[in-house]
Amino acid sequence: APESLMQALEDLDYLAALDNDGNLSEFGIIMSEFPLDPQLSKSLLASCEFECVDEMLTIAAMVTAPSCFLHAAPGTEEIAVTCWRRFSHPAGDHFTLINIFNAFRAASANSTNPGDSERWCRDCFLSCPALRMAQTIRAELLDIMRRIELPISAAAFGSTGNALSIKKALLAGYFMHIARDVDGSGNYLMLTHRQVAQLHPSSSYYNTRRIPEWVLFHEFSISEDNSIRVVSEISPDLFAELVPQYYFSNLPPSESKDILQEVINHLSPVSAMKEQQK
Repeated sequence: APESLMQALEDLDYLAALDNDGNLSEFGIIMSEFPLDPQLSKSLLASCEFECVDEMLTIAAMVTAPSCFLHAAPGTEEIAVTCWRRFSHPAGDHFTLINIFNAFRAASANSTNPGDSERWCRDCFLSCPALRMAQTIRAELLDIMRRIELPISAAAFGSTGNALSIKKALLAGYFMHIARDVDGSGNYLMLTHRQVAQLHPSSSYYNTRRIPEWVLFHEFSISEDNSIRVVSEISPDLFAELVPQYYFSNLPPSESKDILQEVINHLSPVSAMKEQQK
């Protein structure tokens, strides 16, 4: 549809993947090297700047592969949720996926026969084929980064400042995927589509007392009861620091936009100058 085509071009423009003539920019050409959605490619490239490449490679692989969470049989739902919560990270689902991938990799490395990792996955209500596919995807993405000679930072997950770096890399690509809890009960209004969505049941925030007000989400699904999948908390200050101003100015009016505008107005002159340079 023409509307979809125009929206796609607009998104690429927001991501700085197009030049003034509508052709791929130099940055867009590098983005196109990766067999990923443009937002994910942008986040992966941004991780080079924020020195969290190892973690972003894992996130990209995990969200590209099928969901690693198995459908729990009737009567085992609570057991499955208890197992999954062992991997939960307070910063959100993107970080939880890193925990799951690292745990699977460790279980596979320590196994004495191929069936051990499959048994570990069954015990944790996780999909072994999905996690193995994530391993393959991650290795392919790493090969691409090496081929085009991008800087690859070492693993630093859990170190001081690493979580903030990951969020900055995610925001570089997914600033169009921001939602705000408008009533404190998990009804998230998306900034762009102005649709209300709920957390997907696989989210580490689902059915917990702590529901973040502002979140970045990987995808929105109408078919799954208007749910947002793979959700992590962000701060309005971080959004205001990294979002392209020309994107923000085109957002439809809303209370959320007014709140963000106040944050932007309080940015220091130095931060405002950096934003203009970006």
